[in-house]
Amino acid sequence: MSRIASTFRRLQAQGRKALIPYVTAGFPYPDVTPALMHAMVQAGADIIELGVPFSDPMADGPVIQRAGERALAHGIGMSQVLEMVRQFRQQDADTPVVLMGYANPVERYEIKHGAQRFARDAAAAGVDGVLIVDYPPEECEAFAAALKAQGLDLIFLLAPTSTEARMAQVGRIASGYVYYVSLKGVTGAGHLDTAAVEAMLPRIRVHVKVPVGVGFGIRDAASACAVGRSADAVVIGTRLIQIIENQPRDAVAGAAADFLRDIRQALDA
Repeated sequence: MSRIASTFRRLQAQGRKALIPYVTAGFPYPDVTPALMHAMVQAGADIIELGVPFSDPMADGPVIQRAGERALAHGIGMSQVLEMVRQFRQQDADTPVVLMGYANPVERYEIKHGAQRFARDAAAAGVDGVLIVDYPPEECEAFAAALKAQGLDLIFLLAPTSTEARMAQVGRIASGYVYYVSLKGVTGAGHLDTAAVEAMLPRIRVHVKVPVGVGFGIRDAASACAVGRSADAVVIGTRLIQIIENQPRDAVAGAAADFLRDIRQALDA
C-alpha cells in the first residue's frame, strides 16, 4: 500500500480529515524547503504538496505565480526539487509528498536525462504522487503507466465544470486522491462556496473511489472546517504562501507551523 493510501486509511479510522499544505519548492529561500516541510508535518500536515516552479502557471493566481518566479530566480528546477525531497526523506520516511506542477518541467527533465527517467528518479527521491495540471487523463497514458510502474500515484483535478464523463474518466485511472478545485478561477480566489462543494462531492464519489481533497479558496480555520465536513482532505496553498512570503529566513518554518497548527486543531475539533 502506498504512503498516500495508508495515510488516508489511518485518518479515516481515526475519523479525521487530511490536512494538505502546498508550498512552492525553493520559496521564499532556495535552501529552506526541507526544514519547512518538517515544520509543517510537526504542525499537523498529513501530506505535503510541493510545487515545481514554472514560468507560465496557468491555474495559479498572482501569489503562487510570484512564488514560482522567485524560486526560478534562485535557479530551482526539477533536479533541485527532487534533491529537496531526498533531503526531507533523510528524517521523514512516512509523510507522503506529492509534486504539483505542469508538463513542461517534467518533459524538460526527460529531454535532459532520458525517457521515463522522471518517474524513476522521483520514486528514488521519495516522491509518492504527481499532479500535473495540464496532463488531462486522455493525454497522459504513457506517463500514467510510467508512474504506476514505479509505484507512484497519479492525481487529477476535477472542477465545478467537470462533466459526468470526465469524472468517470478520472475515476478509472486516478490513484492516491483526486483534487477538486472548489471554484471557477485561479488559486487564491476568494469566493469559496461551501454549499456548492457539498453538493458536488457526492456526484464525484459516484465515479471516484479514492479520497477527494478540496482546494482553491481555503484561507483559514473556518473555511477549512466548512470544507472538511464533506471532503476527505483540505488543501491550503495561497494563504500559506502569503504568510511565509516576507518572513526572514529563520522565521519561515515557524510562521508556517503556527498557521497550520491552528487549522489542524480546528479540523480535529
